[in-house]
Amino acid sequence: MACAITSWSEENFSCSICLDVFSSPVTTACGHNFCRTCITKFWDEQVQYKCPVCNEIFHTRPDLRVNTFLSELAAQIRTTVRVKEQPCVEPAEVPCDVCTGTQLKAVKSCLMCFTSYCQTHLEPHQVVARLQKHRLVEPMDRLEDRMCKKHERLLELFCQTEQVCVCLLCTVTDHKSHPVVPLKEEYEVKTAQLGKIEADVLQMIQERKQKIKEIKDTVELSHKDADRDIAHGGQVFTALIGCVEKGRDEFNQTVQEKLKSTVKRAEDLIKELEQEIEDLTNRSSEVKRLAHTEDHLHFLQAFRSLKDPPPTRDWTTVEVRPPSYVETLRRSLDQLEDTLDMEMEKLCDAELKRVQQYEVDVTLDPDTAHPRLILSEDGKQVHDGGVVKELPDNPKRFTRYLFVLTRQSVSSGRFYFEVQVKDKTRWWLGVARESIDRTGETTRTPETGYWTLSCHKGVFLFRDNPSVRLPLRAELQKVGVLVDYDEGLVSFYDVEDRVHIYSATGCTFTEPLYPILGPSFHKEGRNSAPLIISPVNQTD
Repeated sequence: MACAITSWSEENFSCSICLDVFSSPVTTACGHNFCRTCITKFWDEQVQYKCPVCNEIFHTRPDLRVNTFLSELAAQIRTTVRVKEQPCVEPAEVPCDVCTGTQLKAVKSCLMCFTSYCQTHLEPHQVVARLQKHRLVEPMDRLEDRMCKKHERLLELFCQTEQVCVCLLCTVTDHKSHPVVPLKEEYEVKTAQLGKIEADVLQMIQERKQKIKEIKDTVELSHKDADRDIAHGGQVFTALIGCVEKGRDEFNQTVQEKLKSTVKRAEDLIKELEQEIEDLTNRSSEVKRLAHTEDHLHFLQAFRSLKDPPPTRDWTTVEVRPPSYVETLRRSLDQLEDTLDMEMEKLCDAELKRVQQYEVDVTLDPDTAHPRLILSEDGKQVHDGGVVKELPDNPKRFTRYLFVLTRQSVSSGRFYFEVQVKDKTRWWLGVARESIDRTGETTRTPETGYWTLSCHKGVFLFRDNPSVRLPLRAELQKVGVLVDYDEGLVSFYDVEDRVHIYSATGCTFTEPLYPILGPSFHKEGRNSAPLIISPVNQTD
């Protein structure tokens, strides 16, 4: 509807000469209207004075008068046309703050009024003398944020000292001695920095995507490992169940055979006894009959046959004892134990192969070594030098115990290393947290940050409160140490015999853990061999 009215107004309030909206419209005697400039110029070029619309001829040049009513209407039409011709604001452009309804695009912003104007609403600043003194700039949004709150001046400079935007007056007051540059110059610097920041952010995003992939791969691998271990475990338990059932059957069979043999012997003895009883009963009957015989001749002849008793066994030493089944059961259990040990060896061998995949190349840190310790140039060996060296003070250094840490640490995931202890009679080995006391006589237990295995005076211990005494492994040559930070696990292995020694489980780790080695003191050449960090040799 509005568009229809606007179209009608433009057509009916247009000069028929210039075809534009009337400018200073005048009316001729015939009643037609023209712009004063248009009709004047038209008559200047004609011989006769006539109306351009109806061709009525005037004998004298008419005296033109302004049509006041039409002039006001034409002014309104021109304003409407200008507004219609001005484009509406686009999303990235600054809107006019004065427009109501549909906002038009601002063409200027006033730094005195803190307002942005479209072409139409800007007119007062172009014609009113007082407003012409205002400072107009290219359109800006949020003008109040671009002005200095203290001086009400445009923020057009940047203080490099305090990293804030300032106005010109700020440079002679609060920021007088500070280096300042135009906003554009600092913008270009910061834009260059933004490029690096964006690159860093993209790199961080890529790293996190890679970490997600690693985690997903780990989960997938965990599923495969679980399936494999379930299958292997099923085989192991099936073998053990088969061994138990076989042992049970063999035990039952042996018991039955022993019982059968015992019963057979008892039956044979009973049969023999019954036969002797029968023979003795017959002799008793003969004795009784003879005792009642009065025929002397017959008596003496019969008595002679009674002199030799029937052969009988001496039953005083004969007995039937219940068979013992303990030894049979022991042999069955020994066989089961041998099978279990064999399966345990297989399991430990597989476990050690698996954990050796987490090998980390570690080297000893001389800044942490006790002054008596001697480290090899490659940082792989350490032994007691017997003399306390003069070294600079270092808060990282052990001063009470003969310990040294590695340069490398673990704060997540799994971490494995191996140390040769061959020819050593005393040593310490394991991991310790970063914040351990390195100067005092602290008890070296998990509670104080130590998870260590030690060999001392023929005793093999995992140091705890109380310590766990372990079977002494006389032929121990190399110890493997596994740390599973996330699972709270520290495990020790006899590498050469492929045997699990001990595991500390349920540990809580809250800071980096460092491998720790302690070769202990040597006396008169004893225990002088070094502890050696060895590369992992994964065997098939």
